[in-house]
Amino acid sequence: MFSIGEFSKITGLTVKTLRFYHEQGILEPSYVDEQTGYRYYAESKIETARVITQLRKLDFTLADISGILGNYEDEADILDYLKQQKQRISEKMREYRAISGFLDQIIIKEREAREAMNNATYEVEEKSVDSILIAGIRMRGKYSDCASGFGTLGRKFNRHICGEPFLLHYDTEFKEDDADFEACMPIRKGARTDAISVRELTGGRCVSLLHKGPYDDLGDSYGKILRYVKEKGYEIEVPTREIYLKGPGMILKGNPKQYLTEIQMLIK
Repeated sequence: MFSIGEFSKITGLTVKTLRFYHEQGILEPSYVDEQTGYRYYAESKIETARVITQLRKLDFTLADISGILGNYEDEADILDYLKQQKQRISEKMREYRAISGFLDQIIIKEREAREAMNNATYEVEEKSVDSILIAGIRMRGKYSDCASGFGTLGRKFNRHICGEPFLLHYDTEFKEDDADFEACMPIRKGARTDAISVRELTGGRCVSLLHKGPYDDLGDSYGKILRYVKEKGYEIEVPTREIYLKGPGMILKGNPKQYLTEIQMLIK
């Protein structure tokens, strides 16, 4: 018989793993010295170790391996196990693809926000914005209620979302409890529902200002952009837009001092 160290070298399994497999009852030593506690393995155990290693490579659980070792001797006999394992792995792959896509969204969002911060002048600018396909939920209430609207849109359109969330403001004044706004997301495609509008949002010439900081401080930036509009003699088209380039993250809330919001007002 082989000592546990010798058996480890033969099978490529660490001593720690062999002890664990012993505890789990899937690869028991042929003999354990009662005085020293040393484990010894017969040569016949080498094949068992090889089978366990192969099954672990196929991501079988220890419970599955125990069942296979105790009841089957030929691969033809474990066909159902193999089919079930293939199905489990396929499901995991779908889950991992979804997770990978979610991570891509976070990475792209943070990269774009960082780039916007690095390039920002935090001065009022004039620019043209393109027409885009959007999904929107018209709401009345507190501005903070928009979170539920964004959540609904995120669940509905998911991978078809292709830009940052934003609000369309239909009021020309600040309202504390009865604001008229629409939570929106740019999408590649999607179908409307009774509660969700899917349509093209018309682009045009606009004045734009990046606001860095908490949402409660947006008033200062609105004052800055409205003074610019008055100086230029422009007429504002309603609704105006707030685009949330960086806000509470998908994982962490983040620091409100680092939030980045773009105010856009289409002008005539």
